[in-house]
Amino acid sequence: MTALDRIRVITHSAIRIESEDGIVVYADPFNLTDAEAAHDADLILVTHGHFDHLSPEDIARVANAGTALVAPTSLADEVAELGMAQAYLMRAGEHLELAGIGIEAVAAYNVEPERLGFHPSSNNWLGYVLAIDGERLYIAGDTDRNPDNARARCDVALVPIGGTYTMDPVQAAEFVNEIRPKTAIPTHYGSIAGSAADYATFAAAVDPAIQVVKRMERL
Repeated sequence: MTALDRIRVITHSAIRIESEDGIVVYADPFNLTDAEAAHDADLILVTHGHFDHLSPEDIARVANAGTALVAPTSLADEVAELGMAQAYLMRAGEHLELAGIGIEAVAAYNVEPERLGFHPSSNNWLGYVLAIDGERLYIAGDTDRNPDNARARCDVALVPIGGTYTMDPVQAAEFVNEIRPKTAIPTHYGSIAGSAADYATFAAAVDPAIQVVKRMERL
């Protein structure tokens, strides 16, 4: 199994990553089936407060007594209601290490006029860069390209492409072409936002020097 094989986009923006030594990370678990209720999370990352990213029911499906949860400081009240034994709140620019994985918080917000009300910068919501297995994996969260995340440096970028609430496929490709990861994996399309066809549009617009990998399991 390669490193990319250990990255799953289960549906929408629900991401599961497993390290070489078996550490399991979920980002924004959402709409999981009973069969996916594995309670195997060492670490859960929450990018922001929308129902399709902060889902208490789905967090409960993957959490166990030893699970650590990371979320933006602006979600302190919502995190407290989850009752997690280990919860950490971060601001953009902060760093943390949990379960042997480095975590860097990156601002996630809209700048396009038609989307400003969905993810305003004042909410202080986040994406995350993970240092795992010697690589940097960037989980962008719900965002446009903005002056903060344009500085993100990563080997693998998981970016939303569905439009309406986030970058559309062409905007997301332009963003990927700017930050220059080795590999780009699109998220946030085919269900709540965007369509299955967005993958092909995105892949066609990404610089051929950057590998595009499809990991969406359920559209």
